[in-house]
Amino acid sequence: MSRIALFPGSFDPFTIGHQDIVERALPLFDRIIIGIGHNAHKQYLTPLEERIAAIDRLFGDESRITVKSYQGLTVDCCKEENAGFIIRGLRSGADLAYEMPIAQMNRSMAGIDTVFLTSAPEHSAISSTIVRDIIRHGGDASRFLP
Repeated sequence: MSRIALFPGSFDPFTIGHQDIVERALPLFDRIIIGIGHNAHKQYLTPLEERIAAIDRLFGDESRITVKSYQGLTVDCCKEENAGFIIRGLRSGADLAYEMPIAQMNRSMAGIDTVFLTSAPEHSAISSTIVRDIIRHGGDASRFLP
């Protein structure tokens, strides 16, 4: 049985922290799907097609990584892709407090387990929200992007 995992997020933008989580999760799974979900409450900086293309370019040489967009519940995307796992990166205890109930509900609703990977210390302050604000205000965010 294949170990397929979904790494969900809006990835606006996809940061070096996200890249690190994917690269560290790769030895654990046969296939990783980077799922770009739609959140109606977010105002995106980068169009969906550009986010998909950028992530595709980054991992283009790795056949076990695919990128797709989805709408609706993450567990429904997992079912559609036969993914038995969700990957989440944790930067702090606050992230764990936020992610834990979601992971428990996903397990309860669909039997899908969440695998938490802690961020590398050098990436723990990086968030897409902060990087997006740097870009919006004309700052140089290149050191936080792959």
